[in-house]
Amino acid sequence: MKLSRFNRYLTIVTAIILMSSFGVAVHAQEYKIGVVNAVRILEQSPQARKTNVMIENEFSPRDKQLIAKQKALKDMEDKFNKDAAVMAEAERKSLERDIVNKRRDLKRSEDEFREDLTFRRNEELAKIQIEIVSAIQLVSKENSFDLVLSEGVIFASPKIDMTDLVIQHLTKTASN
Repeated sequence: MKLSRFNRYLTIVTAIILMSSFGVAVHAQEYKIGVVNAVRILEQSPQARKTNVMIENEFSPRDKQLIAKQKALKDMEDKFNKDAAVMAEAERKSLERDIVNKRRDLKRSEDEFREDLTFRRNEELAKIQIEIVSAIQLVSKENSFDLVLSEGVIFASPKIDMTDLVIQHLTKTASN
């Protein structure tokens, strides 16, 4: 009886030792962690640069029109300030009303331009962000990263910064 109790005790102790050694092996496993700077990727990726040029070309004519309207309004205001003293009352009030109307129209046009530009930029940015996330995931898998962090990182060693790898991948896909 004593021997079987001893065997049972020995079996339990052996099992505990084996389980604890497996636990140490599991905890000793190293994880590969990477960090990406999404803002830098957005600034330096060829896709973002191409999109910026495209949006600039798309909105450039409207921007030039706004600049022309601003100049015309400024000319009207200068004329009013220069000639108001010698103008007839009806002419002065008419020019003043025209200036107020043009100022209101210009402000409305500028607001519409800003809203359209912001909407268009956000629309294109959403497409690029999807591509960037896909690139980060692909580069992470190709380089066997276990965890990749982006925002909220206060400090990251250059050893774990994989931003350049993602930019290189995006550059390759942009050239294809």
